Amino acid sequence: MPTMTDLLHSPIHDRHVALGAKMADFGGWSMPIEYPGGGVVAEHTAVRERVGIFDVSHLGKARVSGPGAADFVNRCLTNDLRRIGPGRAQYTMCCTETGGVVDDLIQYLRSDDDVFLIPNAANTARVVELLAAAAPEGLVVENLHDRYGVIAVQGPSSDAVLRRLGLPVDHDYMSFVETEWEGLPVIVCRTGYTGERGYEIVPPWEVAGSVWDELVAAVSGHGGLPCGLGARDTLRTEMGYPLHGNDLSLDITPVMAGAAWAVGWDKPAFWGKDALTAERAAKQSRLMRGLVASGRGIPRSHCEVKDAAGTVVGEVTSGTFSPTRKQGIALALLDRSVTLGDEVVVDVRGREVPATVSKPPFVEVGVRER
Repeated sequence: MPTMTDLLHSPIHDRHVALGAKMADFGGWSMPIEYPGGGVVAEHTAVRERVGIFDVSHLGKARVSGPGAADFVNRCLTNDLRRIGPGRAQYTMCCTETGGVVDDLIQYLRSDDDVFLIPNAANTARVVELLAAAAPEGLVVENLHDRYGVIAVQGPSSDAVLRRLGLPVDHDYMSFVETEWEGLPVIVCRTGYTGERGYEIVPPWEVAGSVWDELVAAVSGHGGLPCGLGARDTLRTEMGYPLHGNDLSLDITPVMAGAAWAVGWDKPAFWGKDALTAERAAKQSRLMRGLVASGRGIPRSHCEVKDAAGTVVGEVTSGTFSPTRKQGIALALLDRSVTLGDEVVVDVRGREVPATVSKPPFVEVGVRER
């Protein structure tokens, strides 16, 4: 178990320490959970109502380049890159041949010969290793984890914040623009993990701190806040967005997790296609559903879910208190016999908490339209 002194630091680490952030281990990186002055609920609310900024530089960065790079990546990862064109981003997954999920990630299609990837922190090395082992001669697979930072600007006022910095806004959802900051190339992508309108900025490591400083000043003018990964988790859970290691894993496939929409089923090949196709056709695996607690108590990961007869019908994969709804919510893998609207019970440390099976998201937001 690594100590805090063993952990990697983002290029903005000293800023978090100066702000008094509570730090914790995220995928081997020391990252802020929350800041003084309100904590997770205040930061969550700032994003839903105004704007917040997150340092997510612990996320991986990788690149596949060379002749036919896009076609190669398309033969490996689940989603179909041919559904999008250059300048677009796409959610996808890296699977094993048995259908388990090594990682879920965002792929940026820069050209037919250049694909930029944003994997999860702890999985970056493995994703790069798998791609490099499969790459034909002439393709280069690079791990750029410590070459770039990533800063997310999320919330209704995110456009105004980026305009103050002179960064491009108003491009379509899941599209990106390449620009400059202090003479160095920066990617600005209309993506996020909160359900609100927002952007993810990918600056070179050496200027990430100055981008952050300008963003802190800009969001304060709109009632916004720096936000930690605690609020990021409550925001993503309200949207029903999966977290790798909880809602996707080597044991939880895209079919089980309700992520079949991110699989290019008609592609000739991708890692895990045969296993996932068979699983999809069999219709026997558990499926991810939402739970809304109707009693006091907050469902947590690994809590058992029981039906009215007391039979175990599933397990919570992610659970939290929803600051927006003011009640417990969860994602859970449930037997197919359980349907939307059913009443179930979640065993929270020996206490039975009633809940209703529902379909995420748990809040009304229109990230694509707003």
